[in-house]
Amino acid sequence: MARSKRNSRTLGKAELRLASIKSISPTLDVGESLTVKDYTEKIESLRQSLEAYNTTLSTIDVLLTQIIKNEQDLADYSEKILRGIAYKYGNNSHEYQMAGGIRKSDRKRAVRQSLVLPK
Repeated sequence: MARSKRNSRTLGKAELRLASIKSISPTLDVGESLTVKDYTEKIESLRQSLEAYNTTLSTIDVLLTQIIKNEQDLADYSEKILRGIAYKYGNNSHEYQMAGGIRKSDRKRAVRQSLVLPK
């Protein structure tokens, strides 16, 4: 289950706008600290943040896959060890119960109720 990576529509628009602004002047400064250089730095900052975010998501996906595999391995091992205890001590023993199994004599049996048909 890979997590969806993120794209930024704002980043795409800003890159197009920057290209258009550079066609006016590559060193444009409209005052109030609004320069092509600062605009380029802000675009690059967002690009790096998105890259870090998407890389982290990929890492999380790998870790989740490892956790799921480890859970399956542990569940299999738990089942095998319980079967081993049942083999060694029997599935009606106190040792089997101590290991987390339900003793054979303690299992509830399904009781079928007979249907009484009206006469």
